[in-house]
Amino acid sequence: MLGPLVAAIDQGTSSTRFLVFNSKTAELLSHHQVEIKQSFPKEGWVEEDPKEILQSVYECMDRTCEKLTQLNIDISNIKAIGVTNQRETTIVWDKETGEPLYNAIVWLDLRTQSTVERLISKTPGRNKNHLKHKTGLPISTYFSAVKLKWLMDNVEEVHRAVVSKRAMFGTVDSWIIWCLTGGRSGGVHCTDVTNASRTMLFNIHTLDWDPELCKYFDIPMEILPKVRSSSEIYGLMKSGALNGIPISGCLGDQSAALVGQIGSGCAIIRILIPVMSDHGLLTTVAYKLGRDKPACYALEGSVAIAGAVVRWLQDNLGIIQTSEELEKMAASVGTSYGCYFVPAFSGLYAPYWEPSARGIICGLTQFTNRKHVAFAALEAVCFQTREILDAMNQDSGIPLSQLQVDGGMTSNRLLMQLQADILCIPVVKPSMPETTALGAAMAAGSAEGVSVWSLRPEDLSEVTSEKFEPQINPEESEFRYARWKKAVEKSKNWETTEPVANGNGETSIFCSVPLGFYIIGSMLMLVGAKYIAGQCTLWFPWRLSVLQFRY
Repeated sequence: MLGPLVAAIDQGTSSTRFLVFNSKTAELLSHHQVEIKQSFPKEGWVEEDPKEILQSVYECMDRTCEKLTQLNIDISNIKAIGVTNQRETTIVWDKETGEPLYNAIVWLDLRTQSTVERLISKTPGRNKNHLKHKTGLPISTYFSAVKLKWLMDNVEEVHRAVVSKRAMFGTVDSWIIWCLTGGRSGGVHCTDVTNASRTMLFNIHTLDWDPELCKYFDIPMEILPKVRSSSEIYGLMKSGALNGIPISGCLGDQSAALVGQIGSGCAIIRILIPVMSDHGLLTTVAYKLGRDKPACYALEGSVAIAGAVVRWLQDNLGIIQTSEELEKMAASVGTSYGCYFVPAFSGLYAPYWEPSARGIICGLTQFTNRKHVAFAALEAVCFQTREILDAMNQDSGIPLSQLQVDGGMTSNRLLMQLQADILCIPVVKPSMPETTALGAAMAAGSAEGVSVWSLRPEDLSEVTSEKFEPQINPEESEFRYARWKKAVEKSKNWETTEPVANGNGETSIFCSVPLGFYIIGSMLMLVGAKYIAGQCTLWFPWRLSVLQFRY
């Protein structure tokens, strides 16, 4: 006999999933997944279609319900739905028509770099942490406020909607909940504290939107969603097979994973007072599991590119066809052969917060091949995690004894072993990897008015796990980590929005004059030499390029 069921919408950067759990055992009963397309209109820009995101949610719900019916599971046993989502991704829509006013600007988008640089330049001492005392965050392209400001300043349709008070802003959770609870016919415009704390408009001490922060970014407060706890009934589903079921849980993906780890039998230290990092980490709201419950905080290290590096190797370089192939390819060489890969495609996030950084692959030799690059890509994920954990150890003063992991990449056993080797501590992987969706389901099922999922420690299911122990000596690990840090330094200050300018602040065409003289002078000397030898031809300039660049 099944107990009450709880569902979770897991809307990520690359896909949407709908999953259904047994609230008594935390067992995953069924799920469906749909991939999401990303568009790149310009270099550094990353967008998604909000309507495609919403359609993928409906499709996943319908297909999962069909699968449950085929398993003879009554979908009327689903008592609540939780939402977990890609954070910081920004959407503005028209509350009268229900239509998005622009594509969703994805969290790793870099179009706001010049805006960020201007904001930082106006702070005392050019301090990117100027707002950290309220937000827990540095001023960065990562967070929603600068994306929203860009939309208001650069998209006429958004500007008009804001002026006429028709605009609604939200991260992906707000968009989904508003649409599922009725949209323009009474949809609930809300977000939770974990998503709000990633906007740079939210005061993590008062747990509400901050008027001074909104004024700083020139954003009207009336377009913002109402901030709620992570576990309460926000509204009811207004269509489809799940019509009438409450949506009662909402957590940003990383916070949902943290709650899910608790559900996987992992003890979590609850920090009730926000602690500011001195080593490049973010202070964020971890969760608030009920209107009258205290908020818990977390120190977080955000990495721009981790699992996405696999997709880059597959889609951009074409050196693998599937993610599974990466593990086999890297394992076949067992080393990067001194090759280091810093995937700073969108700059460096924690602990550096350097938007000017760009990705590099260094340490190449004639012997390096694609298998070594594949191995270096996996190591890059591990090195980035090492940097975050080093910062956490320094901030907390409590060395981590083991790392609990979850997510799609945990199926890569080589990656798990590399992570243990580079951290020099055990890595523990739960047998049920869907901890992000599980966390959203737990929040929804435990909400007041639902109460089908107990969060008391004695009632939580113990999930089996696999442990990866370090297999290399610490000296080898430290040597490889030091080389990685050297590569990171090489990636910094690569890109800037400031053009080369003359004394009047204007870009000058004569910036390249010295190089031009060198090239023209070289051509004249070569032409002269050929002329004297009687070998000059009309197509010589094209031959010049061959002479210049062929080694």
